[in-house]
Amino acid sequence: MLRADDLVFAYEGQAPYRFTLEASPGEITAISGASGSGKSTLLDLLAGFIRPRGGSLTLDGVDLLPLPPETRPVSLLLQADNLFEHLSAAENAALGLPRGTGRAAGRARVEEALAEVGLAGLGPQSASTLSGGQKQRVALARTLLRDRPVLLLDEPFSALDDETRKTTRELVGELTRRHGWHTILVSHHADDIAALANRHYRIVEGRLERV
Repeated sequence: MLRADDLVFAYEGQAPYRFTLEASPGEITAISGASGSGKSTLLDLLAGFIRPRGGSLTLDGVDLLPLPPETRPVSLLLQADNLFEHLSAAENAALGLPRGTGRAAGRARVEEALAEVGLAGLGPQSASTLSGGQKQRVALARTLLRDRPVLLLDEPFSALDDETRKTTRELVGELTRRHGWHTILVSHHADDIAALANRHYRIVEGRLERV
């Protein structure tokens, strides 16, 4: 279980945010709220990009707050896929491999990850030639290779057309269940939340309210 208990953060001159939530393995926890309500601030706190003034953050009882972003058991997937256009799909996915992975083992793991997200055989293709949905699938393959149990999604489907959006979110739901991820989805799209969320919080006046 991922637990945030009264995480407090304040920007200068603003009232503090106070976030409390739970996210279970194999489930998707949705976060909604008005623009500027603090959704991205919450993700930044969970990822370790900013530090709270108080509160706790644990995963299965392990304190995450002392850990810097690069060692937290967290992956972040944004609306933009953040691929390197000059690299192939396989090379982009391989950026998620742990250091020290051998070449042959790494190649095999990349092929498996691409196949799992529905991109078997597309490894050599340049990222610049991929569709928006394919790019998000490459980013998901990279997340698989990172093998971290917490997945933060910041409006990951917003740039996709309706059909691609539907198939991509179905894939996210399947991967979350299969790998036991604690997935936190930030979205202002009610249909994404209705389709995916096992638990839903809304940010109201700097606090999370269970919907």
